[in-house]
Amino acid sequence: MKQKTKNEAKGMRHIISILMENEAGALSRVAGLFSARGYNIESLTVAPTEDVTLSRMTVVTRGSDEIIEQITKQLNKLVDVVKLVDLTEGPHIEREMLMIKVRTSSNDSREEVKRLVDIFRGRIIDVTATSYTIELTGAGDKLDAFINAFEKTPILETVRSGVSGISRGAKNLHI
Repeated sequence: MKQKTKNEAKGMRHIISILMENEAGALSRVAGLFSARGYNIESLTVAPTEDVTLSRMTVVTRGSDEIIEQITKQLNKLVDVVKLVDLTEGPHIEREMLMIKVRTSSNDSREEVKRLVDIFRGRIIDVTATSYTIELTGAGDKLDAFINAFEKTPILETVRSGVSGISRGAKNLHI
């Protein structure tokens, strides 16, 4: 019998995109809903939309269909939530940004890092005598692969933005 991986045991990954009123405390109420019920948030991004009265929040979580249904029902009950969609129910595009600082103390390590940056279509955004800071955008799997490619080069610091997502085609999240 095949043993489940840690992520499979937690359920399928879902990207929930929420259009909400741009009000103080709205983020806290959403996060509180998750923590009160013991649900984990893998990533959370929020920013204003083209309408200054609305913000768009993207929450990545894991759970069974029943758990995700429960989460979406509870989110819809929040006063601040205008509309929401589970992007993983249909075709969508997701991106995440990574900034990573690596040690580059020799010419060999600098050339290897430049090669990796080119392969992954990243950009070196800061250079010092001992380090490079690199920016990379893409799906989470791409960012994970980039990080894992640094076998010999020490990673000094890693920052990830969290997932941003949008539906493909004509489907839109707006009021």
